[in-house]
Amino acid sequence: MRVLIVKISALGDVVHALPVLTHIKSAYPETSIDWLVEEAFAPLLDGHPALRRIHRLGLKRWRRQGPGAVWAGVMDTLKELRSERYDLVLDLQGNCKSGLFTLLCGAPRRYGFSSSGVREWPNLLATNHKVQLTAADHHVSDRSLALARAAFPLGTVRSLAGPMSVSPAARTAVEKQLCALGLNGQSLVVLQYGTTWQTKLWPLDSWQDLALRMCREDQLRPVLIWGNDEEHRAAEAISRVTDGRALVWPRGSLQELAALLERADLVVGGDTGPIHIAAALETPTVSIFRVTDASRNGPRGPLHIRLQSPLECSPCLRKDCPRDSECGHSIGVDQVLEASRALLSRRSM
Repeated sequence: MRVLIVKISALGDVVHALPVLTHIKSAYPETSIDWLVEEAFAPLLDGHPALRRIHRLGLKRWRRQGPGAVWAGVMDTLKELRSERYDLVLDLQGNCKSGLFTLLCGAPRRYGFSSSGVREWPNLLATNHKVQLTAADHHVSDRSLALARAAFPLGTVRSLAGPMSVSPAARTAVEKQLCALGLNGQSLVVLQYGTTWQTKLWPLDSWQDLALRMCREDQLRPVLIWGNDEEHRAAEAISRVTDGRALVWPRGSLQELAALLERADLVVGGDTGPIHIAAALETPTVSIFRVTDASRNGPRGPLHIRLQSPLECSPCLRKDCPRDSECGHSIGVDQVLEASRALLSRRSM
């Protein structure tokens, strides 16, 4: 059987969908599985043993080139998909964009969410097997697995996240960088300040206090990762208060980021892609949730501690809020430090 998974974006959502591969392969090991994904996130899937092929969408790049490039790129992708003659497609995205490729890829069996589960209602026109989500499908990974179970009812999932593949070249590059920074042989704690929404961010002063106390009280040298100029400036501001003991990691490839998170003893961050990558790589995490729901989005299992804002309005899913500062500081540095120490002590046992 030839199967196409349509999960185009975003970083964390792609990672959350990885258990679907394990489920399908456990039901039918000989199934050939391909994945349609935005090209920026394709390195997360490179080398995965369950995947035969990754179709890369360049939608963001095409938009920069103009409407003609978008049209040509979409048509070329559809031609490529139709040439594969898929038997079945799982639309794990549930929006208009994914629906277009699901409908026109040529697969006779097209699984997607019912009206209560789609993100955009036109997606309903693309599928002919609609899966009704239940209360048991609250977590975002379980939403994807609900579709996989409907299409492959005999399958089983052995893990709550992942697995992910990391290339040997990326591991080697990270080890060289750790040696250059004098971090080999030490406990490696990675801090991720940034996330996609302002209201998801933990306040900068809290990050500064956390990093300073990790350096002074725990004799650690945290590594600060970043994804854009704003996050880079924040990482440098955090490093400055520690007199440079907290190190700003040089930005590399997505595979190198995965290799760093795999190598870490602990990753601390908000509801953001690197936290979910770390969980898929079985690295312990402390995750900070404010406007999003930790029980829906957060890493699960004994390796992970999720901290949810105690405000009565959390999680609210608001991208702008007059209580932003209050909400951010409602999760204290002591809480994050205590959770971090608990996981590090388990790691050292």
